[in-house]
Amino acid sequence: MSQSGQSPGPQTDSLASRLEYASLSDVGLRRSNNQDSLAVMPATSHKLWQQRGDLFVVADGMGAHAAGELASKLSTDTLPLVYHKLVDRTPAEAVLAAVEEANAQIHSRGQASIDFKGMGTTTTALVLLPYGALLAHVGDSRAYRLRGNRLEQLTFDHSLVWEMRATGQFQGQVPDYVPKNVITRSLGPNPKVQVDLEGPLPVSPGDTFLMCSDGLSGPVKDEEMGMILGSMPPAEAVRALVDLANLRGGPDNITVIVAKAVGQVWQTSSNDMPRPRADLRPVNPMLWIAMGVAALIGLGLLAMHNFIPAAICLVAALALGVGGLIYRQGGEQKGPPMNGQRYGRGPYTAVVCSPSSEFVRYLAETLKELREAATLADMTVNTGGFNAILDRAAAGNQAGDYAQAVRYYSQGIGFLVAEFKRQGKSRPGGSRR
Repeated sequence: MSQSGQSPGPQTDSLASRLEYASLSDVGLRRSNNQDSLAVMPATSHKLWQQRGDLFVVADGMGAHAAGELASKLSTDTLPLVYHKLVDRTPAEAVLAAVEEANAQIHSRGQASIDFKGMGTTTTALVLLPYGALLAHVGDSRAYRLRGNRLEQLTFDHSLVWEMRATGQFQGQVPDYVPKNVITRSLGPNPKVQVDLEGPLPVSPGDTFLMCSDGLSGPVKDEEMGMILGSMPPAEAVRALVDLANLRGGPDNITVIVAKAVGQVWQTSSNDMPRPRADLRPVNPMLWIAMGVAALIGLGLLAMHNFIPAAICLVAALALGVGGLIYRQGGEQKGPPMNGQRYGRGPYTAVVCSPSSEFVRYLAETLKELREAATLADMTVNTGGFNAILDRAAAGNQAGDYAQAVRYYSQGIGFLVAEFKRQGKSRPGGSRR
């Protein structure tokens, strides 16, 4: 499944476009069903964007039979629904509560059936608000931010490898005997779950966010992800990333969301944003009784033309009422204030990922191998459109514009991969870098 587009912005020319986004989920080459799931919910109005932001969720399910598929779907269905219902909480509180509710729902379904017992899912949720990005995270799916030529991993992998590194047991490469696919935290197996909250992290125009399951982050290096993200728009990037993972064997389901901030609207300060609603303090009922008595006496005196005493009583009633309302609204603010409040310790990794001649050569060689495979499979290819893509890729490479070369070599790869599928030939896969 895939989705792409521009999210609607506020109804003014200067803020009409704030986000380009695309998503794609693929079964991969080794699995019979797709246990990944995703949710893409850009705000439908400027007011909603200011209050709730744009919401994106990736989940990677685990469990026998259809259990993993059910667990990930429960997560991506429950989380957005609960998040948008909790309008009286800050976005940070709401997304945290939504993940916890998703965990409760998955755990309950798992306990109700022997077939689903112990099922679980990773879940990574990204909320893009005018003043920053919030993340709620459990498991080893990932969220990244590309800023310029620097790709940062914003989430911590809840995996055995990462947990062992965090304790300082390994300073360099983790030994091969440590299993790489063991996760230490997920939604569903237990009635309670610890959720990582990160942010708000600043968002600037041009920032590109990538969310993915480990079907992408396993076979594709961070540097390669960054080079692809920086060389093409989101709709092309999600396809190029999925194609690359499949060409390297597609050992798992692959789910990718790419969201790029555009327009100056992202430079809004958190000081300009609406504050969360405050708790209402209880007011002693005697105050309201006194206000009512004063008002009745005042009206009675006014009816008897005793204007000065009537005015005194009515002013007293008004003062009591205003004072009670001020006191009632003066409770503590709901949730932690967003201005200055910072959760988490991310980013956790960072790589420089300017498009390179080496990566361009790799893509060109991969494309050459695909052309040879297409010839051996006796495939018919639209050479006109394909050659135009190759010409642009070669021109970029010759001019040293490696971003252009990466974009069009990736387009050529995608073109041939789609032809293999359309013509019913065996999908290429298995090449490794």
